[in-house]
Amino acid sequence: MSTPADNEQPLTFRKFEEGAFKWRNYQENIFNEDTSHKCPTYVHRTPPCQGSCPSGEDIRGWLQIVRGIEKPPEDMTWQEYAFRRSTDANPFPSMMGRVCPAPCEDGCNRNNVDEFVGINAVEQYIGDTAFDENFRFDEPVALKNHKIAIIGTGPAGLAAAYQLRRRGYGSVLFEKQSELGGMFRFGIPGYRTPRHILDHEIKRILDLGGIEVRLNTRVGTDISIAQLEEDYDAVIWAIGCQSGRGLPLDGWKEASNCVSGVAFLEAFNKGDMKVTAEKVVCVGGGDTSVDVVSVARRLGKIDDINQKDRPEAVIGGYAAHDSAMTAAREGSDVVLTSLFKRKEMTATEVEVADATTEGVRIVDGVMPVEILMGEPGRATGLKMARCEVDDKGVPVPIEGTEFELEADLIVSAIGQGGDLEGIEEIGNDRQFIDTDAFFRIPGREKHFVAGDIVRPHLLTTAIGQASIAAASVISYLSGTDPSRRPKVDVNHFNLLNKLNEARLAPTDYDNTQVRGTDGAEFAVHNFEDRSAHEIIPSDELFLAHFPYEDRVKRESRVPDADEVLGHFEERHLALSEEQAVAESNRCMSCGMCFECDNCVIYCPQTAVFRVKKDQSTLGRYVDTDYNKCIGCHICADVCPTGYIDMGLGK
Repeated sequence: MSTPADNEQPLTFRKFEEGAFKWRNYQENIFNEDTSHKCPTYVHRTPPCQGSCPSGEDIRGWLQIVRGIEKPPEDMTWQEYAFRRSTDANPFPSMMGRVCPAPCEDGCNRNNVDEFVGINAVEQYIGDTAFDENFRFDEPVALKNHKIAIIGTGPAGLAAAYQLRRRGYGSVLFEKQSELGGMFRFGIPGYRTPRHILDHEIKRILDLGGIEVRLNTRVGTDISIAQLEEDYDAVIWAIGCQSGRGLPLDGWKEASNCVSGVAFLEAFNKGDMKVTAEKVVCVGGGDTSVDVVSVARRLGKIDDINQKDRPEAVIGGYAAHDSAMTAAREGSDVVLTSLFKRKEMTATEVEVADATTEGVRIVDGVMPVEILMGEPGRATGLKMARCEVDDKGVPVPIEGTEFELEADLIVSAIGQGGDLEGIEEIGNDRQFIDTDAFFRIPGREKHFVAGDIVRPHLLTTAIGQASIAAASVISYLSGTDPSRRPKVDVNHFNLLNKLNEARLAPTDYDNTQVRGTDGAEFAVHNFEDRSAHEIIPSDELFLAHFPYEDRVKRESRVPDADEVLGHFEERHLALSEEQAVAESNRCMSCGMCFECDNCVIYCPQTAVFRVKKDQSTLGRYVDTDYNKCIGCHICADVCPTGYIDMGLGK
């Protein structure tokens, strides 16, 4: 097996730890092992990529489709089939393929071989192909008589409307802005979430029908909570966190040029802010702060700007820049400060690296201790200090390490809260909304919640919460208690659904008593589904099966410091079909057979055999003749995906 020369640690794969296995005579093993009474059984488990995905996507499933292991129905291309599988959990494959920080890739077992599978890049390919081919969702079931109000149209609100409509429940979307999209549109720059594709993915949801939209409507002002309760059968609050937190320092509220990261990005994304300041300091360390500094570098500054055109005036909503300003702009000096060292920052590593390439200066391990004031109502900079974080997570400045950063604009990106003006009664004292495990608001019948207003986190988290909230709404409207959520709460592969799709469903059981079911057509033989209970770790795989393979990386346009001014081209370009297939082939299919034939090849008794082609489908590729099996466990040892357990015995 070859490994790259620069690999810090040689790749070693051992099925057993030192001393855990004693070599014995294989011939003796084979002819004695039948006393164990154990034979292979095929066990489906959840891979860690899916277990790490907050929206619960069947990641292994759509990777299997892209690579050609799982076949689509006869009347469908594999691209459309992969699109349908990926959007069972998440209706935004193009958006999430671009901006999700991909906890799935952190969990990928392939990290124990070489490097994770580029899940995000393949998902973007699926989403962009769906855009190019104009794939639509399946026709939903007929509408029921219930109507649900959804407050907010960001990822959580739109995902809730989507999941409800698929199950026959219509909704009315209330949005205080003039456009749908929430954080997708107003919190993330367009070079990361291209607006024409975002609009398409939103329209695809609305095209399901039964979803009404009311723009420029603020609940608490234009319509009351009491009116919602009277007019609708249930209410889902998905209002996000649109109120940024300021620095906890004297002078913050009084200084006009001290603004929040949320307000900064909203002003830019609305098209109002065309230029920023000469010297910008952003305090943060998370993804929002990286977006702020990247935008600031792209916007630049203009000399001798009028007071009414200063960026804080635009961010405050009192003015808007003329597009002609862009012709005169020059580069800005942009600094990002972080409490934590760079490797510990919460922003994704690749985004931080891109920001530095674009000319952002990062000062880490520091905290602001004072706002430096100049003319009345205006800051001139920040006094910073090196810091340490104590056991309670509180930063403490180190005496004698103070220094100053000059700034014409200071941006705080240290956290967000909800804007609960007019709806204070549903919130808590931290400006969030409390929820139970089923995303119901305690003590408020017919009220549910999802997204950042529960706790600011990832976009994929908001989408996953919306699915659970939608299921809870349906339980409430049908008068049933929501079922207990599975331990591994994701979208799982379902063998019975696959058999039905392939027209291989079991026959009806006629109550005939039989001894064993291996020859019965009414039973799904030799398959156990533990996916709702177990995530398969890498030590249950046969890692030696997988050679080192370089990741197929998508092209990213990251301008350097000299090119960044005015650079608003899309950042991530989709993989080609050939590249998407090649990268999907690196998936190790953890917890599910991927038809490698190892068990068939290495079985010394020819007990393991391939199912006939006309009876074969994903999850039912091999079977065992128990009259031949002697329980030698070789098939389980050489199964790369951990799909075979020795069971069926004592």
